[in-house]
Amino acid sequence: MRTRAAGLAGRTLPPLLVAGVVLLAWWLAARRSTLPAVVFPGPGDVAAALATHWPTMLDAAGVTAATAGLGLLAGALVGGLLAGAMAASDTTATVVRPYVVALRVVPVIAVAPLVFRWFGDGMGARALLAAALATFPVTIATYQGLGTTPEEYVALAQSVGASTVQQFLQVRLPAAAPHAFAGLKIAAAASVVGAVVAEFLTLDAGIGYRVFRASTYLQTARMVAALGVLALLGVGFYLLPALAERRFDWG
Repeated sequence: MRTRAAGLAGRTLPPLLVAGVVLLAWWLAARRSTLPAVVFPGPGDVAAALATHWPTMLDAAGVTAATAGLGLLAGALVGGLLAGAMAASDTTATVVRPYVVALRVVPVIAVAPLVFRWFGDGMGARALLAAALATFPVTIATYQGLGTTPEEYVALAQSVGASTVQQFLQVRLPAAAPHAFAGLKIAAAASVVGAVVAEFLTLDAGIGYRVFRASTYLQTARMVAALGVLALLGVGFYLLPALAERRFDWG
């Protein structure tokens, strides 16, 4: 128990110390600055805005989390299926790879108007944009992992009569797990970005909408508070697959 507590402290204390230093420097800069709070709010102004508007922020974070969560699930599912199909057939990989890359290269903000025109501007359409950003890292990372399975492991499975499905589930998938989780971590953060971009464009709900609204009305402290909530949400999404990876035994 002490070893686990020490390990947890070793992982959490350095980021907290850095955050403390940043907050102190911010507070000192705000005190010495001649700029008004509407331009350069201090930590106290942001904390007050967060305390005042906390229920609204929480509701907005819930909307963004739901949108990003749906996008992440869809992106992970599609990405995993694409990676499996590409690993199973070189022809499929040759055909699919350019489209997967194109999905990443084309900016989401450029295709968003078409998505909203075809599917409306509800949560489903916003989640689709989040899924578009989440699919690429899962596909590429999982495909790379499936391609790095040691051949001796596959040969051993074949020697004991393992079927193709058994080889995939018991040999290739565990070997690809570290790569897949790496892609999933990136996809988790990307899904939050996609959700926020969609909220900026639809101006309906979510943290992205709250940031835009606060910026429009020159509520800088409230905008920074919303950005802080967004940052925490993104970190939380990243930690979900990271914690799942630590708890799952792929041995």
